[in-house]
Amino acid sequence: MKERSVPMPTSLKAVTHAQNIRYDKAAEALYIIDQSLLPNEERELRLQSVEEMVEAIQALRVRGAPAIGICAAYCLYVLARSISTPDPAAFQSQLKAYAAQLNASRPTAVNLSWALREMEHTAAAHLGDPRPALLEALYQKAVDIHEDDIAKCRAISEYGLSLLQEGGGVLTHCNAGPLATSRYGTAQGPFLLAAERGMHIRVFADETRPLLQGARLTSYELHRAGVDVTLICDNMASMVMKNGWVQACFVGCDRVAANGDTANKIGTSGVSILAKHYGIPVYVLGPTSTIDLNCPSGDHIPIELRDPEEIKALWYEKPMALPGVKCYNPSFDVTDHALIAGIVTEKGICRPPYTESLAALFR
Repeated sequence: MKERSVPMPTSLKAVTHAQNIRYDKAAEALYIIDQSLLPNEERELRLQSVEEMVEAIQALRVRGAPAIGICAAYCLYVLARSISTPDPAAFQSQLKAYAAQLNASRPTAVNLSWALREMEHTAAAHLGDPRPALLEALYQKAVDIHEDDIAKCRAISEYGLSLLQEGGGVLTHCNAGPLATSRYGTAQGPFLLAAERGMHIRVFADETRPLLQGARLTSYELHRAGVDVTLICDNMASMVMKNGWVQACFVGCDRVAANGDTANKIGTSGVSILAKHYGIPVYVLGPTSTIDLNCPSGDHIPIELRDPEEIKALWYEKPMALPGVKCYNPSFDVTDHALIAGIVTEKGICRPPYTESLAALFR
């Protein structure tokens, strides 16, 4: 499925990557970068209780489907350490209860439930072991999930870079870089890899209303890495495309259905419809853990609805609408598979028909 390789130069440019999730084994402490404070403040937040963990996910202090999965794995390990009962059955029951609380924090991203299942399966397999051995197995599984995502992001970035040309322009929506995943990221990974290799790519980043992940996070990461990035309002994407400034759109995903429909940050569907009109290919980049073959189409993907105040008042000293005005605030939308030119995974680039190419990844 690989389409074009980008040669490795003899020298690489150092690119700074954000470490969004950090587990200090010596101190047995889990830290995340509080993304709600970026780009103006970089502050680590320690997560200790299940209430703190759920709040961090719901408040988008940690966000991005792969990052949520990685964080949840470490969270469940931290919570496992807090369970004092010596009875294996009671331990397993409490661990399942914690996993259910974490899983309910955000319903759309499939990586969250996937990572929690991996941790629960590990616990079940080692339930008869002494408690220190059981906890060590859970820790190693969380580390494996984290390291596996780093490797997958690198591979996704390589395949994504093969779709870009020197000096080309690309539009991205929301944030799918190191903060949302690990190391390189998914949809932003090719841009960071290009910067490392001295390849010039012009990136146009939508601000991504209403939470401004593109403005606060994507432009922050790309600018810090030395990538040529231009921030635009969401409603400027059509003009940028019409002007011929972009030759591709790269977006991430929170869930991919079996038919290739993809859920991503609200506004992605609109970008894809515009790109179709202007003849610009849209590529969805994400790890295979984001693919849900049990979900037949986008109609079956649950869409999270968020607080209306995010639209009316979050970024302003005074509300921008009257208190009585109703708001509709979905966090995600679904892009129809017919609008997608390719789905880029760590195993290669899937092309239509997606019912066949996606299923082939798991054979």
